[in-house]
Amino acid sequence: QVQLVESGGTLVQAGGALRLSCAASGRTFSSYTMGWFRQAPGKEREFVATIGLSGSSTYYADSVKGRFTISRDNAKNTVYLQMNSLKPEDTAVYYCAATARWVFTTDLSKYDYWGQGTQVTVSS
Repeated sequence: QVQLVESGGTLVQAGGALRLSCAASGRTFSSYTMGWFRQAPGKEREFVATIGLSGSSTYYADSVKGRFTISRDNAKNTVYLQMNSLKPEDTAVYYCAATARWVFTTDLSKYDYWGQGTQVTVSS
């Protein structure tokens, strides 16, 4: 099992930048595909980005491609989401998730472990 704790969410102005972190417990972090998802008020949770086991493979939702960067540090058991050029529509609770069953997936139903979420609010 793995426990995930997100941090870094806050209020930021449009055009600004923010880096989210997700710290994982356990000694097998490098065995988990990691993902970031978000959920805006009144909307379903949606995929944002995912990263493979070594960090060399990444994939992004079209809405964040070119603005967000996912990365991981397996020595620190941490995955990051660097968010640049933020827009008001990026406002949401951001969740990190982990799965050991799939090598690379954007499907939230395939992730087994979730953090509690961190709020990101982008003001216009």
